[in-house]
Amino acid sequence: MLERSANSATTGEVTAGAALFTRLKALGVDYVFCNSGTDFPPIIEGLAEAAAKDVALPEAIVIPHEHAALGMAHGYYFATGKAQAVILHTNVGLANGAIGAINAATDQVPMILMSGRTPVMESGRFGARTVPIGWGQEMRDQTALVREASKWDYELRFPEQIGPLLDRAHAIANSTPKGPVYLSLPREVLCETTPGDALQAPPTMRAVSTAPDQLSIEQATRLLAEARSPLIFAQRGAGSEAGFAALAKLADEWSIPVCQWWAVATAIATDHPSYVGSDPLPWIEEADVILVIDSLAPWSPDIHVPRSNAKVVHLGPDPLFTRFPVRTFRSDISIGCETGEGLIRLEEAMRTHLHRHVGARMQRRKLLDELVPAIRKKVAKTAASSHPMTKACVSKCLSDAIAGEDATVLSELGCPLDPLVLKRHNSWHQEPHSGGLGWSFPTALGMQLADRGKLIVATMGDGSYMFANPVVCHQIAEALELPVLVVVLNNTEWAAVRHSVLGLYPDGYAARANRMPLTSLQPSPNFVKIAEASRAWAIQVTLGDELPEAFDKAIRHIRKKRKMALVEVMIG
Repeated sequence: MLERSANSATTGEVTAGAALFTRLKALGVDYVFCNSGTDFPPIIEGLAEAAAKDVALPEAIVIPHEHAALGMAHGYYFATGKAQAVILHTNVGLANGAIGAINAATDQVPMILMSGRTPVMESGRFGARTVPIGWGQEMRDQTALVREASKWDYELRFPEQIGPLLDRAHAIANSTPKGPVYLSLPREVLCETTPGDALQAPPTMRAVSTAPDQLSIEQATRLLAEARSPLIFAQRGAGSEAGFAALAKLADEWSIPVCQWWAVATAIATDHPSYVGSDPLPWIEEADVILVIDSLAPWSPDIHVPRSNAKVVHLGPDPLFTRFPVRTFRSDISIGCETGEGLIRLEEAMRTHLHRHVGARMQRRKLLDELVPAIRKKVAKTAASSHPMTKACVSKCLSDAIAGEDATVLSELGCPLDPLVLKRHNSWHQEPHSGGLGWSFPTALGMQLADRGKLIVATMGDGSYMFANPVVCHQIAEALELPVLVVVLNNTEWAAVRHSVLGLYPDGYAARANRMPLTSLQPSPNFVKIAEASRAWAIQVTLGDELPEAFDKAIRHIRKKRKMALVEVMIG
């Protein structure tokens, strides 16, 4: 542990490597997830220097693969709301971390991403190239690897820039809409010294938080209050616990159906009387006013078609999702704000109209009371125990196993949302819509690092498990004592690819083939042995009747031993 007393101070000249970590601590960064290389000597020397001088630092953690480092920073933010830092090795490390940067950008997760830069000088300056990879890792534009995923980027030129640049990076990353930033760190610059006196001073910049426009809130309120058939789409959560509560209250009092199509975070409890599941049909065809809450793609335009005269309101940190070149969902009112604050303001404004339109609200309540039980019954039917087991069946069994637990479930082509009973904000996360696979396992590790007493469940397909570099993730879990429950739903194929093919060519040659090309993952590795190699408790389950006991044993092992467990479930 390199974290030191906050009372210690940095004075005089320090190496730029020490300055880097000292300033990150002053900005509130708890952890720096590191994958080191030959560009790291001044950073490592700086860490040792700061430790010797009893300087307060974030904890630097060795992460054996860059994708896991990005994923852990991602998960730590989910659990705490605090941006963390990642330092990687030159261009090759940054390339391995690029998928994680893309995932973070799509999920609007702030982090300070840094990587070394191979020395510019071949000789004659301290820190110049000393090994052949100094030439081999040179790039004309290293930042291009992550530029599209970064809100801001820069290359450090002088050591005295470290404080001001990190202040700027941290403020931009945490400004609405949040996202990753990137700073390149040339080795020669890190080898120089810089004054340390101001490194623990308060930040010189503050993040920008966008508040909802009052006029737009009033316009949206009138539309929703006067609507005959309003509908709410939520895809990326409610922003905060207060936002989660506000949406639940608004939907309940106004009897507005809430749909979470392809949700990546829960915005409403899955047993809420207004929650109509993940299927937009038939609700979207009847809606006259649609509220879209922080949804990148709230529905599929090729399948779900709103009424031509329906009014659409988008609310969220970036309601038009300006990062994405093509996104043409209509938006009659666009409300840019932090999601939670926007929902609170909207619920408060609509409360003043509750005495009106009572008849319409009661009719909607009657409709929901009739239709929602049928929706839940249909979900329960798909989740019934079967052989071979289905994803929905595994999801229902997991829901029963974690009932009463303070748990968060992550799913990466793993357990679907609707069979789960989840009632709290931050109780569910699905892989980002960017689809950078290998996300669930390391993100769960980051969440577990932030809250070691909470039950964190990472569910994933067999392909996603392999993409996660599981040997690395299991090593991290053992080294840091992170007792995550990993559930691998193994169908020995790329099921998402197969379903995509069937969607485009339902009667094509591939659909009729005995074995669809480019989808098989057979023979399947022994995932139990991979987990056991890092001393995890692990079991493979093939029969649905055996799954409840397996989940029970896994959770008891985690609670008693404080070590991770893996349940591999063979599904059809």
